[in-house]
Amino acid sequence: MSSERDLSLQIAEDDSPKEACGLFGVFNHENAGHMVYQGLYALQHRGEESAGIVSYDESGRHTEKGMGLVGEVFSVERLQRLKGDLAMGHTRYSTTGSSLPKNVQPIVVNCSKGQVAIAHNGNLVNAPELRDGLEDQGAIFQTTTDSEIIVHLIARSMHPSFEDSLLEAVVQLEGAFSLLLLMPDMLVGIRDPHGWRPLVLGKLEDAYILASETCALELLGARCERELEPGEVLIITKDGFQSHFPFEKVARSSCIFEHVYFARPDSVVFGQSVHEARVRMGRHLAREYPAEADVVVAIPDSGNAAALGYSLESGIPFDMGIIRNHYIGRTFIQPTTDGRSFKAKVKFNPVRRVLEGKRVVVIDDSIVRGTTCASRMASLRAAGAEEIHLRISCPPVRYSCYYGIDFPNQEELIAHRKSVDEIAEYLGVQSLGYLSLKGLIRAVGSDGNGYCTACYSGEYPIPVKQLDKFRAEKRIKRTGEVKRAGS
Repeated sequence: MSSERDLSLQIAEDDSPKEACGLFGVFNHENAGHMVYQGLYALQHRGEESAGIVSYDESGRHTEKGMGLVGEVFSVERLQRLKGDLAMGHTRYSTTGSSLPKNVQPIVVNCSKGQVAIAHNGNLVNAPELRDGLEDQGAIFQTTTDSEIIVHLIARSMHPSFEDSLLEAVVQLEGAFSLLLLMPDMLVGIRDPHGWRPLVLGKLEDAYILASETCALELLGARCERELEPGEVLIITKDGFQSHFPFEKVARSSCIFEHVYFARPDSVVFGQSVHEARVRMGRHLAREYPAEADVVVAIPDSGNAAALGYSLESGIPFDMGIIRNHYIGRTFIQPTTDGRSFKAKVKFNPVRRVLEGKRVVVIDDSIVRGTTCASRMASLRAAGAEEIHLRISCPPVRYSCYYGIDFPNQEELIAHRKSVDEIAEYLGVQSLGYLSLKGLIRAVGSDGNGYCTACYSGEYPIPVKQLDKFRAEKRIKRTGEVKRAGS
């Protein structure tokens, strides 16, 4: 093993991308808290670090949250305490703010505008400057998340009504944000004007639901009414709906990586079936990078649909050459590297009878740092694969993301440092092919407009004004450093 590979393995033991959060809110259902619990189960893939639920009934607010998976955080006793017909929940991976119990969302505060609970999916690119300005005005922060900034902006508004204060606050935000806010008499959903992260409205009898993905609605038997529009502030009360559009109109920049990896395949995201989009990615990949091979296998689970598409287009049989251990958990969601090395080894198990003596096309959704991918390719060779032709269902990830994906700094991205041929040599595969950006855009049913592709192209829809400070926030999250007020 080269010294460069040794260094890469020290940098990180997992090269999969990390998502931010899942949101689920219920208005007007007698068992709202338990419904949110079920919805969060469906959204567990969007964050395994922590989970929380807030509910309201006539006696007031009830809050239950903690570190860990949804099933670990909520016992029967805790769920029984979540009474009321309004509730909101959150699953989290910390893209901004340390991995600490105090940062578990929803964040709940009492302020001049009343009791407010907030949950956030995304990243505010102007969080450092907003936080500095608020601290200069005397604000005291209890967490290191950018979500708390929004509550301070609402509380400091001079408008007497909560609705006007909310609208004044959100127009100051820049970046990616799908938000849920809960008060004793209302549920609010907000999408940023670029529409980076998904947020949908559903209905179940007389109850209304806001969720990050449609799969969570289907679990409960709810009907998806529509996707919230980019820049929409939807306020749900007993009197009905109010939709506000306080933001200046900008070009839509929905995250294309939702289709590649993050969203569950049974969801419809940005108007497209995730499963069907991934099958098309595989078909395009087979056209762009054919291979003479005996079998197509997927890195499960996110590579499954693309592998099926590659097989259908190429005529090469698809088989289950790698089995995923579903009881290990999605190791990349965990914010520290402790324990990842062992988990990475037992998470995916090659099937020797499928691979031995075969020329194998392996389909994966992405390569970020390359370390885990190298380990997986080595395990396939050890299982007897004669040739490995690795195909990736998206373009090379060469640039960091500042809009809710915790991609590392560019220097740690293998495609930023190496050519495709060099990556193939590093991974020890006979050939390597990435889906082109043009092919990816076609696969998601787009003409190139409406999607953010900054992690591939380096073309950022919104610049990060204080990039050094933004990176420092992410470093604090990774290392667990204590953030000094005003630093």
